[in-house]
Amino acid sequence: MSLLVRPHAPDDDGTLLDITPESAGWKYVGFRIVRLTAGARYNHVEDGREACLVILTGTVSVDAGGEHFGDIGGRDTVFDGAATSVYVPAGHRYTIEAASDAEIAICTAPGTGMGAVRLIRSDTVEVRGQGTNTRHVRNILSDADEAESLLVVEVVTPGGHWSSYPPHKHDRDAFPEETFLEETYYHRLSPPQGFAFQRVYTDDRDIDETMAVEDGDVVMVPRGYHPVGAPHGYDLYYLNVMAGPRRNWVFRNDPAHDWIVRQ
Repeated sequence: MSLLVRPHAPDDDGTLLDITPESAGWKYVGFRIVRLTAGARYNHVEDGREACLVILTGTVSVDAGGEHFGDIGGRDTVFDGAATSVYVPAGHRYTIEAASDAEIAICTAPGTGMGAVRLIRSDTVEVRGQGTNTRHVRNILSDADEAESLLVVEVVTPGGHWSSYPPHKHDRDAFPEETFLEETYYHRLSPPQGFAFQRVYTDDRDIDETMAVEDGDVVMVPRGYHPVGAPHGYDLYYLNVMAGPRRNWVFRNDPAHDWIVRQ
């Protein structure tokens, strides 16, 4: 099975893409993209799974767990500043109503219903790397934030730069040296006709797949290293969703390339 998943024409409820643990052949991460026209509604409940609703573009209202968040979001593109998100504990029905045309990422992972519905605004930008390894990171749900399983972050990589680089992995349940986390990468490009490259590979090359990703594609990372390169002229955005048996992000660089950050 290919690790690259491409969107399809919208279903009746606006779903463009839906990765489940069953479809991915793994245990933890779920990822769905929903596109709504102005005035449309999306109603759902995640049984046994917590959710983070990331408003990618457009303005929406969200009702969940007795809370109402009106007119949230507002980005024209995912490159236009901070995301607004809503955390929904497992088992809570939620309704998204679009005030304008909107696109929403629904990120899920196992949960028991602990915690409270809350609004998340990811205003802080962390700059990682240097030179052509520089990228801009906004944490939505880091391992320091309240959640049961989910880790969610968005990254903007300027054209001509590398990201998730040096190649790193998090596929061993061996805390504190490394943690096991499944991961999805949801890619967007500016201008949208562009492309980028992502490789996923393991030490023994049991997995070794290099993909040309286009606007709206998802790459699944069940295990292994997973660097990304953005060609000159095309800025790359990706939304990462991670989850595993322990909610800590502890990674290991590929020893062959670790020298890059140890100079």
